[in-house]
Order: sequence, then structure tokens, then C-alpha cells
Amino acid sequence: MTEREQQGRHPGLHVADSGGDGRPVVLIHGWPLSGESWSEQITPLRDAGHRVVVYDRRGFGRSDPGDGYDYDKLAGDLDNVLTDLDLREATLVGFSMGGGEVARYVSAYGEDRLHSVVFAAAVPPYLAKTDDNPDGPLDEETANGMAQGLRDDRDAFFDQFMTQFFSAGDELMVSEERRQQALMLCRQSDQDAALGCTEAFGTTDFRRDLPAITLPTLVIHGDADGIVPFEGSGALTHRAVENSDLHVIDGGPHGINVSHAEEFNRALLEFLER
Repeated sequence: MTEREQQGRHPGLHVADSGGDGRPVVLIHGWPLSGESWSEQITPLRDAGHRVVVYDRRGFGRSDPGDGYDYDKLAGDLDNVLTDLDLREATLVGFSMGGGEVARYVSAYGEDRLHSVVFAAAVPPYLAKTDDNPDGPLDEETANGMAQGLRDDRDAFFDQFMTQFFSAGDELMVSEERRQQALMLCRQSDQDAALGCTEAFGTTDFRRDLPAITLPTLVIHGDADGIVPFEGSGALTHRAVENSDLHVIDGGPHGINVSHAEEFNRALLEFLER
């Protein structure tokens, strides 16, 4: 992978690009990690002939903090990456929070540069539990508790969060070494970015964005996801996006791209053959 700072309309965005003539796959990471969280996917995608582009969201990993963290700005960063690299026929793969960028990008910028999209353990359609969204899995008390935990003791919060991230019920589905590697990525996050993105993914309603998607779409989710429960997210996205494919990973926690990397990669590569 060729790593570089994005020098287009958003300087300071760290982008890694494998180059080549293969159909591009853009990997958009979850909160509060970085592009390095895709380590299990990069080599299989390259071996299958794809050009792989991974970037760190503003304020995470090696990207500079930004002037705000709402999804309009985050989708704008994604558009900058696609435009600056002049990517065509690209597949967007959004994990967790990254699924929000996928939904907002399509509704705001259209599908001209895209071939297909993937929602992986992703937050759409709408996480917040409200009067008009009773199936939303994130109630106000839990959302406020996440923000307060970040403010009170970042390290303790991240430690607990990464355990839940990779657990199905009470069982940790990755090695302690892998959990610690993820914790290191969490600690790279800018505090304002971490808090701003918590608000963004916890309060943004994508129900009007999803119907704009007409491309081939894969929804992949673990049925034991304790962070973004399947029934209140992936199942609803699958119903909202007409003709979308659904792959449910049995016993999969939130971090399925690591815990169940072989099954995740197989489902992704099979979808990309379309």
C-alpha cells in the first residue's frame, strides 16, 4: 500500500492506496478505530485483483482533526477521496459508523462513481430510539453514558468498549493480542473527534438516505452484535434497500471483520464478483 497525505480539497486526510488497474474497493472504518482496523481484508482484496483504498476518518489514526464531525462533512471527505483519486466503478465498504458515510454519500453525491456498496455491522438506518423510531437500539441514557465515559476516563472506556466490540455475549471472540491492537488504535483518536462522531452516529437518521441506493448492495452483520444489534440496524437496512443481499454471521460480534475474518472475506469477495 502506498501511504500518503491527501493533498486535494481536504489536506491532512491520511489515505493508503494500493494502486493498480483493478476495480477499486474503498474501506471506511468504524469508531473509534482507524484504517488499520481493515488489516484482515487488505491482502485478500489485493490478491483478488482489486485496487484497495483505505483512509483514516478526520481526527482518527493519522488524519488531522476537522472543523466538525457531522455526516455531511464526513461524506464530503469520502467524496474528496473518490474525486482526488478519480476512482470509478468503486465499491464502498462501510463498517459500523462507516456505513453512515456510505448512505449519506449516495444520497448527497449520487452513484456515478460507484459499482456497489456494502454495509458491514453498520449503524443505518437510525440508531437512536425515539418516538418515531421505537426499534432504534440506542436509547438516550446509553448514548449520554458513552459520551460521559469518554470525558471521565478515555482509557477505561475504550478498554470496556473494545471488550464488548469483540464479544458475543460474555465470550471474547478474538485473542487478547488483537483486542490490545484495537485499543492502540482507539487511543490515537482525537478527543473532540471521538465525542463529535459519537454524537453523529448516535443521532443521525439515514432513513431518507437509504432509498437513494439503487446499486448492488450487501448487508453483512453478526447476529450477536452487542454494539449495533442486528435487528435494529442491518435487518432494517436490508429491508430498506431494494434487492439488497443479506449475510448474517452466526455468533458474530460487532467486530466481525476480525473475529470472523474468513467468513467475512468470503462473503465480501463473492459479492464483489458481481
